[in-house]
Amino acid sequence: MDNINGVLLAFGLTLIAGMSTGIGSAIAFFAKRTNEKFLSVSLGFSAGVMIYVSMVEIFTKARSSLVIPLGEKLGATVTVAGFFGGMLLIALIDKLIPSAENPHEPKHGTELIDTGSGKGKPRQNSKALMRTGLFTALAIAIHNFPEGLATFVSALQEPSVAIPIVVAIAIHNIPEGIAVSVPIYYATGDKKKAFLYSALSGLAEPVGALVGYLILMPFMSDLTFGILFAAVAGIMVFISLDELLPSAREYGEHHLAMTGLVAGMVVMAISLLLFM
Repeated sequence: MDNINGVLLAFGLTLIAGMSTGIGSAIAFFAKRTNEKFLSVSLGFSAGVMIYVSMVEIFTKARSSLVIPLGEKLGATVTVAGFFGGMLLIALIDKLIPSAENPHEPKHGTELIDTGSGKGKPRQNSKALMRTGLFTALAIAIHNFPEGLATFVSALQEPSVAIPIVVAIAIHNIPEGIAVSVPIYYATGDKKKAFLYSALSGLAEPVGALVGYLILMPFMSDLTFGILFAAVAGIMVFISLDELLPSAREYGEHHLAMTGLVAGMVVMAISLLLFM
């Protein structure tokens, strides 16, 4: 029963992280302009949480798991290989998505969320806007898939570590929801359709968790878990450095992003100490 409860908790946390794209969609509809300084600090905070927990907690646990079956030197070597393998995976996914439709290429916030002007008016480029929205939704779904797997594996092994990761990914997904919903809303004038596509793009995270559970759980061992956790650490660090921090700087001042980054690390460090 405890194992079933653990799996359900892991799925639930992954679903929460994925569905935060819907929050971004709602913000796009109800806010004519965002507090970009707050968004900048929040994105920096998310990066700080993910970098710290990846390097201090997840990487360490991966190495500990791999040392058991492989020994000290080989275990450490495989941990490093898994870490950079995770980075390579998410980098390849980024490379396969054109930058114009890639939601992780920073765009200035007011361009994404100013929905107050031109409401209800026909758009000459509605087809292009719709295509942009759909490709953005697809891009986000592809990116969210490994994030979902990472969140699920983390929650299954250490729920106390997974919760701050879920919060960080949820904050990270809110601007992505905006990026999907706004062009679709501009193209169709249909808020429900825009919200639906935004929400569906976030479902890739629990789908990633489901695939991970069905494929990997029968083979889960210290070796499998160690490699997965090392890859998760690499994915999280890459997302933070390649997506969160550039976006944080794009939305606000450099110092705001760094303030959020350090604050995220401090909060993560304190939370880990409390669970020791």
